[in-house]
Amino acid sequence: MSEVFATTGTIAAIATAVVPQQGSVGIVRVSGSQAIALAQTLFHAPGQQVWESHRILYGYIRHPQTQQLVDEALLLLMKAPRSYTREDVVEFHCHGGIMAVQQVLQLCLENGARLAQPGEFTLRAFLNGRLDLTQAEGIADLVGAKSPQAAQSALAGLQGKLAHPIRQLRANCLDILAEIEARIDFEEDLPPLDDKVIISDIEKIAAEITRLLETKDKGELLRTGLKVAIVGRPNVGKSSLLNAWSRSDRAIVTDLPGTTRDVVESQLVVGGIPVQVLDTAGIRETTDQVEKIGIERSRRAANAADLVLLTIDASAGWTEGDREIYEQVQHRPLILVINKIDLVEESERKTLQAQIVRLSVRGASRREAEIQNRSTERSRSVPQESPKSKIVTAAAQNQGIDALEAAILELVKAEKVQAADLDLAINQRQAAALTQAKISLEQVQTTIAQQLPLDFWTIDLRGAIQALGEITGEEVTESVLDRIFSKFCIGK
Repeated sequence: MSEVFATTGTIAAIATAVVPQQGSVGIVRVSGSQAIALAQTLFHAPGQQVWESHRILYGYIRHPQTQQLVDEALLLLMKAPRSYTREDVVEFHCHGGIMAVQQVLQLCLENGARLAQPGEFTLRAFLNGRLDLTQAEGIADLVGAKSPQAAQSALAGLQGKLAHPIRQLRANCLDILAEIEARIDFEEDLPPLDDKVIISDIEKIAAEITRLLETKDKGELLRTGLKVAIVGRPNVGKSSLLNAWSRSDRAIVTDLPGTTRDVVESQLVVGGIPVQVLDTAGIRETTDQVEKIGIERSRRAANAADLVLLTIDASAGWTEGDREIYEQVQHRPLILVINKIDLVEESERKTLQAQIVRLSVRGASRREAEIQNRSTERSRSVPQESPKSKIVTAAAQNQGIDALEAAILELVKAEKVQAADLDLAINQRQAAALTQAKISLEQVQTTIAQQLPLDFWTIDLRGAIQALGEITGEEVTESVLDRIFSKFCIGK
């Protein structure tokens, strides 16, 4: 049996982040049959304070043998089943930082508790019936949320908004199975089964599964966000763009080409979507070995990014260097950023923008023709049109950032992945189970169409029921629990 499944005994762990000289409160959580006895051993509550459930006690944590004072703290007592794990739970609310919570945890381990495995508190909550698997995953998503929208989606899962439709779909499948098995067992006593009604019911279930599957990409976008790489020649204003966008001085900005030698990251939220922005080294031919390493990292970042911002210096126009970089990144989702527009006369701006776009299209067309001549298969992956989006910015003057964010959101919507107003969003594990359920239901329809005996209908219908049960945990294996809860932090 795996470690994550070893849920016996009393467990303890630090439930808050441990950061030196930061955090006013640190919490040590204990759960299990010996939790209260352990608390009574370590915690001294002066006066006439009553040790009863859901009461906060004030006092001191002392070493039980030496009586040495460890910390002044609060104790929160929660008796089963009115606790997170539905076991007896106590929490020591200590002073924050490193030493206090670590000393308290060590005392807990020395006096009968063992260190909790990752996610074991939530695993116990699931095994004891307090949560289903979708709610447990909602907790993990809430802890890791990178935007308010991601947090709201996680809360929807925690409140059962995903579990309810899944359970209803599974119940509908069970009703159909009962009808079929009744005809198998009591064929002479019941009227014939109406194939058309069964097929109609299965189609309704499959349609609802399809609707839920459509939220997968939206959910992944909220959870993982977009990785956006700013690329271009040296000194076109990439670092200024990052600084203006993040409203910080994350990147060093000078007039010297090649100032950025490595990839600089910044975390932002755009329209509810977490965005990881990568400011890359300027791409050019160079003999500087350090700069070469930075340029190679820039190319890798561009190829790994979900979106590339190809940045052009408006005052220099479209150059051969811009064309070469464009040829390297044009297969990626792309926005053309025409920066330093403030250095161009107002009367020349529209003409300049049109020229840059026209030259980029011409360069792309020439490149596509060359690729098609060399490899027909490879040419299929090359865009057959110019960049769908272009914006103008004056990053040094903090101009054009709103337009940039709007262009990014428009591109996201064009890919039919919208992050706003999600009631729920499934994750990859849930999507895999829903997909299996849908395949099984389609196989049931095929079996009916082939007029096979009723016994054959039940085989794939049971497969759909099992797949739906895996989502909520009504039918689950140890390996699935391992995979889910091993991703949790130790104190959760």
